[in-house]
Amino acid sequence: MDLLLLATSWAHVLLAPYTKVEESFNLHATHDVLMYGFDHNTFPGAVPRTFIGSILLAWLTSPVAYVASQWGLLSTKLDLQIAVRLVLATLNATGFMFVRRAVCRRFGRPTGLMYVLLTCSQFHLPFWMGRTLPNMFALFPVNLGFYALYDRAPHSQYPTRRSVDVAFALLTFTAVVFRSEVALLLAPLAIQALLLRHTSFLRLIRVGFLSGMLSIGAYCSLCTERSATVKRLALTITIDSYLWNQWPVWPELYGIYFNVYQGKSSDWGTSPVHAYFSSHLPRLLLGSLPLAVLGAALDNRVRALIHPPVLFIGLISCLGHKEWRFIIYVVPLFNIAAARGAWWMVSRKKGGLFGRVMFLAAMSILTLNCAITFVSMRASMANYPGGSALATFNDQYADQHAVHVHISNLAAQTGASLFLQSHSPPYISSMPAPATGDWVYNKTESLSPHDLTTSTPLTHLIAESSVEFIRTGRWKLVDRVQGFSRWKWNLPQGGIAKVLEVPLHQWLSVLEMETHDQLYILERAK
Repeated sequence: MDLLLLATSWAHVLLAPYTKVEESFNLHATHDVLMYGFDHNTFPGAVPRTFIGSILLAWLTSPVAYVASQWGLLSTKLDLQIAVRLVLATLNATGFMFVRRAVCRRFGRPTGLMYVLLTCSQFHLPFWMGRTLPNMFALFPVNLGFYALYDRAPHSQYPTRRSVDVAFALLTFTAVVFRSEVALLLAPLAIQALLLRHTSFLRLIRVGFLSGMLSIGAYCSLCTERSATVKRLALTITIDSYLWNQWPVWPELYGIYFNVYQGKSSDWGTSPVHAYFSSHLPRLLLGSLPLAVLGAALDNRVRALIHPPVLFIGLISCLGHKEWRFIIYVVPLFNIAAARGAWWMVSRKKGGLFGRVMFLAAMSILTLNCAITFVSMRASMANYPGGSALATFNDQYADQHAVHVHISNLAAQTGASLFLQSHSPPYISSMPAPATGDWVYNKTESLSPHDLTTSTPLTHLIAESSVEFIRTGRWKLVDRVQGFSRWKWNLPQGGIAKVLEVPLHQWLSVLEMETHDQLYILERAK
């Protein structure tokens, strides 16, 4: 079962190896640590982000990259980007493995199996767990916290005090360092723990205070039975202030000030109060949503487990700007509830009609999950034109020297990351530099076609249009790169009723993916 979690996360990375702009800070920060070629001061983003996750990811990737290069599995920067993402995917898959073990112990191995099948059949979580969003760095310690809370015997009423301490320390650390919205999940979990007498108020405050102070980089006393030692434990403030060249910088506190107090998050759009419950959660869970409701109705252990994530979504719904990634942390808990409901359905006696219907319904939900994931994955594979364009460009001109290419804004936002700048330093020591390592990749923004044409150093363009460049007579079109546009029903004549008459091997053609030209590779005419 653990291998299925790992294989699913790896498959999503390998099928869609490129990244988008929302992943760029942590991806490029990891590149900075691996390559020592800093980029964050040039394109810093709206608010500072922590480097902690990127530093740890780079450290974990370094030995993997060395071994892979020795075995001939890593020869380009794109290979290194894939290695970085595979390491992150493995880390998050490991977190889900811990949760799966807690489910098996608490609810039984069959429920653990259903948990794995439901998780792997969903799209969003497996697809994004290998992508360098800050939320994906937060997901691993959150899952470890869930493991500490829920890894206990089936009829156990109380987790151990040590497990509760570990769980709340991990969640506090995650809220302070990676994603501040985790504090809104921490609050209902803490209230529940107090009401159920899993911990005391003073103990909870002490754990939260010590974990918070360790996380922000304050002086803390670490007391043992034999001695007390005062150490400077530098994390988010010390490290991030140094790397941002400002003092002090606490990225998540600044994010709260910018997005919540100043209300700047609304500049990215607002959604109705009910959007998380009516739109985002159903998309994240797919068929797990009705199964979770069933599981909560069947088992009081599930109801106790579901209360905190529901309250968390209610709290975060008060913010106007809403994104699915802000509530991604509670998907594992809903999947536990869904797994309980699914196992109840498939475990009914098959001798009667009810048992057969329940089994068929559960299998149909899993099949529908897989179908939606397949369609979503196909669209996603075609939704990174910038990465495809730059990879094509690198291959097409691999033997040329002194290439100076301008990368348009759309290309930079849809996959043209620093890891795809294959013919320009820096390189890690275990990776051989190409013979043509003198290229310039230019991402200067707000340049008009006239500016690009009159800039004599530029030899090539990856542009969002081609007509105005070709019209000047100074550029020639080399290639077009297509991207996903929409899905279109390709129904046979006679309407949807005729679909059932289509041979099974032709069913995939009923739903057709449309693409259109999104980027153009141009070369300066000689």
